[in-house]
Amino acid sequence: MTKHDGAWYDRMYNNRALVPEHETHFARWRDTSAQARKAHRCMLDVAYGQGPNESLDIFPAEQAHAPVVVFIHGGYWRSLDKADHSFVAPAFKNLGALTVVPNYALAPAVTIPEIVMQMVKAVAWTYRNIHRLGGDPQRIYVAGHSAGGHLAAMIMACQWQAYAKDLPAHLVQRGLSLSGLYELESVMRTPFVQPSLLLTQAHVDQASPAWLPAPRHASFMSVAGADESEEFIRHNHLIQKAWGKKVVTVCEDLPGLNHFSIVEALTQPGHRLQQLAAQLVR
Repeated sequence: MTKHDGAWYDRMYNNRALVPEHETHFARWRDTSAQARKAHRCMLDVAYGQGPNESLDIFPAEQAHAPVVVFIHGGYWRSLDKADHSFVAPAFKNLGALTVVPNYALAPAVTIPEIVMQMVKAVAWTYRNIHRLGGDPQRIYVAGHSAGGHLAAMIMACQWQAYAKDLPAHLVQRGLSLSGLYELESVMRTPFVQPSLLLTQAHVDQASPAWLPAPRHASFMSVAGADESEEFIRHNHLIQKAWGKKVVTVCEDLPGLNHFSIVEALTQPGHRLQQLAAQLVR
């Protein structure tokens, strides 16, 4: 991998600088999320563990035995919250799915590998408990944005029976990542996030999904906004190159979308991302 100076990495990875109107997006997410929680039945702050921020929100489907989407929020593993992302749940509900939105502890209090294991714990909790809430544990799928896209890919690569013997080997068989990050060496070289993330080479080796074996018997869809930096677009294609087209069945740079508007497109009827969401839960 070609190495650059810190200023170059900051230009490539500082999405808030690349999208000056990012606060408008965040405000929209908060407002529409509050509306979603008010308009739709939900169970908030359900504990999936005893550690920091180990809670999740559940938005049931209309019918029983519904497919389950675990949506993991972004924020460079160091910011944002599940409460900012309730707005995705109605879109999945319209597709007949139950939605789970987990929280995780934020760097620098924890490392990225520790966050990965929190998400493994959240998905394991979902498998063991979601049948009580109308979800089908045999149809659990994962989606995520940015750092959440990275975590979704790590979930796809998880060796479930090494984690717990009661879990099926192929617990999660489909995933969708929006603007995901698939290797962490470039992130480690990015000055504006490294003081929070405190990445080491060991962390990079443990938690770079593109460097891990491709999941078996699974399909993964990876998309980025065509208006994102060349590095985010490189990441988008890296995972297909690493895992192969048989596993990464979709790899697209979606026109007219930046790093933040891509999440909103997931909720827009008729958008390509809605089609991919439908494929995820079909």
